[in-house]
Order: sequence, then structure tokens, then C-alpha cells
Amino acid sequence: MVLKVLSFLLVSVGIYLSVALVLILSQSPGHMKSDGQTLDFASVVTDDPAEPLPRIEVTAEDGSLYSAGHLPAPPGRPLLVMLHGSGWHDGQFAKLARALEGSAEIITPPLRGHFRGPGERGDLQYIGQLEDDVAALIEAQAKPGQPVVLLGHSSGGGLVVRFAGGAHDGLIDRAILLAPFLQYDAPTTRPDSGGWARPLTRRIIGLSMLNAVGFHALDGLTAIEFAMPAALRNGPLGDQATLAYSWRLNQSYAPRRDYLADAAALPPFLLIAGAQDEAFDASAYEPLLAPVNPDGRYEILPGVDHLGVVSAKRTVALIAEALG
Repeated sequence: MVLKVLSFLLVSVGIYLSVALVLILSQSPGHMKSDGQTLDFASVVTDDPAEPLPRIEVTAEDGSLYSAGHLPAPPGRPLLVMLHGSGWHDGQFAKLARALEGSAEIITPPLRGHFRGPGERGDLQYIGQLEDDVAALIEAQAKPGQPVVLLGHSSGGGLVVRFAGGAHDGLIDRAILLAPFLQYDAPTTRPDSGGWARPLTRRIIGLSMLNAVGFHALDGLTAIEFAMPAALRNGPLGDQATLAYSWRLNQSYAPRRDYLADAAALPPFLLIAGAQDEAFDASAYEPLLAPVNPDGRYEILPGVDHLGVVSAKRTVALIAEALG
């Protein structure tokens, strides 16, 4: 009887692992079309670009060194850490940071796996390493008693939500979310994020199955690709774009599957989104998040799209007000 049970279990495990591997192997990266519908990166790279920020040296979680944008501020001002969105880097915040100069000490780190960031492009070492990198930055840069505000745009906003629900939540006092990504199936997310993202769905299912039984050896496989506009991808700034993420980077850059639990842990927060956002439904944030966290303020900006929300004049005014 015992041998029959063991045989059944072994066969079941074998079938489970075989299904996971077949799903993973049935899909490969490299088929993203980037000349159709996607996000308008013009506002990020060509719309009145600001002077690049001065940079400071920062030590990442694993001890590697990288540089981050930095603007000092008078004593008593909060520390504002800005986390950029997917596919690009901290340069997207140059204009916003300059507009807020003096309101806070501002740091714009390039996240691990991105241009100028630590580690290999499009990957990291383990799920959760982005949170550990952000925590290491805050612990090293925040002065005693200095309030810490964590700001994120798009996937960077998702990382802020994840950070709040994780082991380092006590490091931040307030949060600012600019059109944050919550999860692919959240009511706020449009299909394929408005044409921007191509998740390798079968691979993702297979890798999720392997992770569920504690197998992480394949977590470095590509799980999602981005439709970076061809004009940018093939232009002089094309090498600054990150066009695909591994499974573990993609997982680390978003709230956990129970994203509402992460959102419930947010400190007092300001959420800003554009009414014309191509990737997310701005009107869906408040009905979704308010019931689990009453400490949020929601602002929808007319005529503003997903990337434009970062440098919109109203965004600057709202953030300056939130900084006190």
C-alpha cells in the first residue's frame, strides 16, 4: 500500500513538473512588435528635457556601487526617493526633480537591471531584491529624524506598494503614486497595459508552478517584453531602454498577488493619474483602494496620459503641497 502511494505521488509530481516545463518551453521571447499601439515616450526623452541631475554614489543591497541623481535641500526637508517606471531609467524624473528642487532632498536611483543601475540588464539575483536595494539606499541616505517619502511611477509605483507591504515598511512615512501598476488583473489595468507590455503568459504560468514548489532555478528566464517605440529604440538613446524583464525582476517590480494587502499597508499616500492614461483606468483606483486603506488622496488630471503625468504642472503642484 505504501509503495502504491509513493508511486502515485512520484507520478503526480512528475506530471506537475512536466506540465510546468512544457508551458515554459512552449513560448520564447523576441516576438514583440513595437511599431503599433504603445506608450508615447516623447514626453520622457524629448519634451523640454531638464538638465541632468548631479549624481552621488550609492551602495546596493549586494555591495555593488552605482550612481543616483541627487538634489540637496535645506535642513528639515523630507527625503524624497523617486522610483522610475518599466523600460526606462531614473532620467525620466529630471524635469520633475528640478521643478521640486528645495521642497525635499531628492534622490532618483536607477533600479537594478536598468540603464546605469546595478546588476545585469533585465534581471536581478532573487525575487525581492529591488525592495532590499531601496531599503539600503534609504538607510544610508536618510538623516536621523528626516521624514522619508517614497514616490513611484507606473511599475515604480507598484514597487512602492510592494515595499509598503514588505519587511521594510517602517522605513517610509508617506508615499506618492503616479499611475501605479497594481497587478495585470487589477480593475485598474487595461489589456496588455495599453499595448505596452507583452507578457509571456504560458512561461509565467509554468514558472509560477515551479515557484509554488520552491523551484527557482529558471527564474532568470525572460517573462515579459515591452513595446518601446521604434523611433526611440533605434535612435541615439536606444541603448538606455530595457526591452525585457526576467521572471524574478518582473515579480519584484510589482505588488504581490494579494496587491490589496500590500496597498492596505501603505502610509498616508497621494495617488495621481491622468484621465487619458493608455495603460491604466484612472477612475478605478479610488473605488478599489479606498475600502482597504482610508489614508489615500486621489487626483485625476484631465488631458494627461500615462507618461505625461510625471511632468504635468498639476502633478508638480500636488507633490509640492504633499511635501509640506
